[in-house]
Amino acid sequence: MNMISKIAPWCGKEEKPMARLMKFKMERSGLVEVGQEVEIREGNLPNSVFYYVIEPAAAMSGNFPLGERLLARKGTVTEIAEEPRGFYVTVSFDE
Repeated sequence: MNMISKIAPWCGKEEKPMARLMKFKMERSGLVEVGQEVEIREGNLPNSVFYYVIEPAAAMSGNFPLGERLLARKGTVTEIAEEPRGFYVTVSFDE
């Protein structure tokens, strides 16, 4: 992914792209690894609610309203945590 930073002309400081973190639930370990770039598929539910899946069906996000819709379709796995209810994958997106 080409990350282009911008220079704010009024202050001369570099603006860095914003990173968005999103959690996904994974049923078993070993489907993705920290540092791996993953592709995301968007699903649409009634009433403009969206959900996201790490392909190929490795993990699934919760539901998000239209105002919180994810713009990026690729991200990087930053953390995998094992909890009593399963594995939770944190993915960072540049938005």
